[in-house]
Amino acid sequence: MTIQEALFNYCLRLGDNSLILSQRLSEWTSHGPFLEEDLALTNIALDMLGQSKSLLDYAGKVEGAGRMEDDLAYFRTEREFYNTLLVEQPNGDYAKTIVRQFLMDAFDLYFYQELTKSKDATLAAIAAKSVKEITYHLRHSSSWVERFGDGTEESHERVQNGLNELWRYTGELFEMNEVDALLIKEGIAVDLTTIQPKWEKTVREVIARSTLKLPEQSFMQSGSRKAVHTEHLGFILAEMQHLARMHPNAKW
Repeated sequence: MTIQEALFNYCLRLGDNSLILSQRLSEWTSHGPFLEEDLALTNIALDMLGQSKSLLDYAGKVEGAGRMEDDLAYFRTEREFYNTLLVEQPNGDYAKTIVRQFLMDAFDLYFYQELTKSKDATLAAIAAKSVKEITYHLRHSSSWVERFGDGTEESHERVQNGLNELWRYTGELFEMNEVDALLIKEGIAVDLTTIQPKWEKTVREVIARSTLKLPEQSFMQSGSRKAVHTEHLGFILAEMQHLARMHPNAKW
C-alpha cells in the first residue's frame, strides 16, 4: 500500500463517519422533542456535513481520479464506505440518539485535537475548524445524557437502554490497521492508543454524573475497517443516494 492509497482510505474513513452521522441526525429535522432541540440537532448535522464535504473533497484530490465529494458521497456502494458501525445505528428514541452522539462527540473531540498536529496541512486545517464545532457538540450531548440519566425514572431507563445497546460498537473506534500504521509513521494520522484513555475518562465521568452504569460486556462488534457493515447502512444509502442516482448528470 502506498502513502497515497493509505491517505485516500483515511480521508474516506473520516468523511464517511461525518456524512453518515449527519444523515442520521437530519432524520430528526422537524421531529425533535421541542423546537430548540430540533434546531440544535439540525445545526449539528450541518456541522458534520461540512466536515464530510471538506474531507471527501480532499479524498478526491488525493485519489487523483477526477472524483469530487459528491461522487464519493452518492456513487459509492455499501462495501466502499468505511464509517464506523456506531454512526449507522438507527436513531431509536431521543435518548438513544443522544447516547450515540455523546459517544462519538467524546471520541471526535480528542481525535481532531490530535489531528491538528498532523504533518498533512489540509487535514490539520480541517481538524482545527472541526474542534471548535465539536467542543459545542460534546457540551450539548453530555448535558443531555446527564439530564436523562438523573431525571425521571423513564428517562433514566431509556438512556440506560440506549447505552446498553450501543456500547458494543465503541471498541471499533480505536481499531487500527495498516492504513493507520503507515500514516502514523509519516506523522499524518492519529495514534488512537493515545486518545483512548482520554475518551474513557470523559465517558466514565459523564456516566457517573448521570447515575448510569457502563455495560459489563466484553464482546465488541467491528468490521468497518474492511468496509463490512450492519444492515442499516444499506438503507441509509438507498435514501441518501436515490435522487443523485436517478439524475446522475444533473447540475445542482
